[in-house]
Amino acid sequence: MSKHDLIFRIAGDGGEGVISCGDLIAAACARSGFGIFTFKTFPAEVRGGYAMYQMRSGSEALHNQGDGFDIFCALNSEAYEINKTNLLPDTAFVYDDTFSPDVPEGVSAFPIPMTQLSRQLGFKKAKNMVALGALSRLFNVAANHLKELLVDRFESKGEKVVEANLEAFDQGYGYAATFELRQDLQLPAAGKATDVIMLSGNEAIGLGALIAGLDFYSAYPITPATEVAKYLALHLPKRGGTMIQAEDEIASISQVVGASFGGKKAMTATSGPGLSLMSEMLGFAFMSETPAVVVDVQRGGPSTGLPTKHEQSDLLAAVYGSHGDAVRIVLSVENVADCIHMTVDALNLAQTYQSPVILLSDSSLAFSTQTVPVPDLDAIEVVERKRWTGEGEYQRYEMSTDCISPMADPGTPCAMHIATGLEHKQDGRAAFTPDNHQEMSAKRFDKLKSLPSYYKAAEVDGDAGTEVDIGVIAWGSTIGVVREAIARLRVEGIRVKGLYPKLIWPMQVEQYEAFAEGCEQILVAEVNQQGQLAHLIRAETSLHPISYTLCGGLPFSPDMIASRVRELL
Repeated sequence: MSKHDLIFRIAGDGGEGVISCGDLIAAACARSGFGIFTFKTFPAEVRGGYAMYQMRSGSEALHNQGDGFDIFCALNSEAYEINKTNLLPDTAFVYDDTFSPDVPEGVSAFPIPMTQLSRQLGFKKAKNMVALGALSRLFNVAANHLKELLVDRFESKGEKVVEANLEAFDQGYGYAATFELRQDLQLPAAGKATDVIMLSGNEAIGLGALIAGLDFYSAYPITPATEVAKYLALHLPKRGGTMIQAEDEIASISQVVGASFGGKKAMTATSGPGLSLMSEMLGFAFMSETPAVVVDVQRGGPSTGLPTKHEQSDLLAAVYGSHGDAVRIVLSVENVADCIHMTVDALNLAQTYQSPVILLSDSSLAFSTQTVPVPDLDAIEVVERKRWTGEGEYQRYEMSTDCISPMADPGTPCAMHIATGLEHKQDGRAAFTPDNHQEMSAKRFDKLKSLPSYYKAAEVDGDAGTEVDIGVIAWGSTIGVVREAIARLRVEGIRVKGLYPKLIWPMQVEQYEAFAEGCEQILVAEVNQQGQLAHLIRAETSLHPISYTLCGGLPFSPDMIASRVRELL
């Protein structure tokens, strides 16, 4: 009987093709009509160091990478040593027979001569392709799709390279045919064909920006955000936009603010160290009421920290990282689909509120690939900024009813104005009187008061009015893990519900309060040391949540969340 949900884990050294092998399996499963969810972790070095790829594929909705694995493929002995405690009964273990592992009882072992077969072909780098062929045969990963993908990937390198990789695949496939198959670890022959695309989180952010009408993008390369720039470098010019690689993060945010002042929709992407460098210009954007979007793909910190690992530790920097009295809109994404639609939201909100917007993603989601529905462009609203009508005398910072003043592009007749970081009057001229500073500060803050009710409500997982023992609050990619944990707990009869905010700041206080009314206890799960969202909740609401944090460079698993809830009960 085939399973509806299989988790593959492939591990080895960086440079052995672990990530390529995993990407190919994921793409083949997507072409077969299955949903996928991938997770990658790799070293900061170009070559060497431990690399791991986990791919979950199934016929039902997938919200995270899962707990452990059903199938583990080790390209070397180090990978086995790191993962051997997860080799549980009924799992399958595929490995290079150059080493002799101690296989636990109940684990199905499949030694494959990966190194030997690749050397016989005179192509030592093809060890991962031998492994790919073996995995295809052993677990029914569509060989036809894998071969098509191999040709697509290597055809630019010439016919000989394509043939060598295909031959290595066939060698692994043929050798694996000597083993008896595990019938309970077989993907179905084919899934249901759907109108989906396969994207990583970073690619989805780029796509969302294009849908929202992005005109200008400037960024300085930084792991794990660089792939946003790579995607936009390829596609932004097609719609007449401009992409610049700046000399540093200060230059990139300065160029974004300058382009926005010039009337263009502008954005950058960075990670924690870059966000720190951008804080002064974000304060300028707030003071000058200039739309600007910064995507922060969070990574392990502080400082250089863990540049290729997962963490959710930039929340306080995103909310509070400015001198003086300044505020910005902070959003966070849960999954790849969110990366598309909430990038549109970020650009829309920046234009609507003439404010900086920070969109928080993370390294796990940045490299995660998922199948998502093809966006329905007719159903996506794209917002433009409030512009001056040309009537009357132009006042850049006019005290309008909603505190949002009309903007005018440079060169607009009769709309000459000043926009600096100095405090100013309604016409833009500098003014330093106490009354004026009080009035203009209130204007800049008051225009955001409508946002918590204007933006979509935080999702409640469960009946909002039901009394439960535990309410779990999560943000970012941790939401997907909590979703599955809650579903498991309910099967056990445990009364639990979840709250998943996407607008982090300004905080939707009333929604937190309403959620907590029916909860005996509140648990906030997040991947950082300090419990940063829990800290904000305590500061802004009457709630006193229990903080559950993780800070090791990897995301939570559903079992970790479920186990913590059981402990609290």
